[in-house]
Amino acid sequence: LVSWVNPDEDMAEATFEDYLREGVYAAVEAACKAADAEQVNTVGYCIGGTLLAAALAHMAKHGDNRIKSATFFASQADFKCAGDLLVFSDNSGIQYLEDKMDAHGGVLDAQTMADTFNALRSNDLIWNYVVDNYYMGKHPPPFDLLYWNADQTRMPKALHLFYLRRFYRDNALAEGTLTVLGDTLSLKDVHIPIFMQSSKEDHIAPAPSVYRSARAFGGPVEFIVAGSGHIAGVINHPDANKYQYWTNPNLKGAVEDWFAFAHETPGSWWPHWDAWLAPLSGEDVPARTPGEG
Repeated sequence: LVSWVNPDEDMAEATFEDYLREGVYAAVEAACKAADAEQVNTVGYCIGGTLLAAALAHMAKHGDNRIKSATFFASQADFKCAGDLLVFSDNSGIQYLEDKMDAHGGVLDAQTMADTFNALRSNDLIWNYVVDNYYMGKHPPPFDLLYWNADQTRMPKALHLFYLRRFYRDNALAEGTLTVLGDTLSLKDVHIPIFMQSSKEDHIAPAPSVYRSARAFGGPVEFIVAGSGHIAGVINHPDANKYQYWTNPNLKGAVEDWFAFAHETPGSWWPHWDAWLAPLSGEDVPARTPGEG
């Protein structure tokens, strides 16, 4: 599990390539060394998944097979149908955000990021609390996901602008025009098993966008759609008996066709993922103690 640093002004010029080298590559090396393993199964969540997808394409260029499989939680590699966030990714929108980052010392302040995501679902994430808390005087019930949601993060200027320009605006990774660490990347070079999770009500990584991303890889892909949104759709323990998920192995048509013939299963999608991942994971071993080995 990678704990990403919350960047300050001194990281304003940290790039996508820095995160690739010091995030993905360093983490894979450290995990293999600590576990005395030659390969790892990986998970990328949201922008971490975009970073992981780029890393897989880069690894494929160099014959690096240390990642055996990749799972993506609410992640996009193809941004053509990236939803309402595309309104911020034209040149004027990017310039507006760049000016805001310059005003904050080279980082996008955490509150701006949170306000942007909340505005995309304002009925649920803003006005709901205005009515209940301000007008009606109710105290919000304790809810673990709200604590997580309130743990806001910043993004370095160089990384954020690259992400908006090359992914949201140019869709460069899916189009095969993204150059990273000296290589032009193609997702079709990635042939390892892929599991793509999306959520039906996700306003940040919309399910149709994740579906396009699933179709972009060159190897076998298991694509599912879970109930709920960007966080609760992912973090849905089976004991909760909440929501549902949809499956359909046929990824050849439009997303509407996929949904039309998808099979709905009540409850968490985690057991379905476990059944997919277990054969790729080898024998069970005693739980390791972090920091040892």
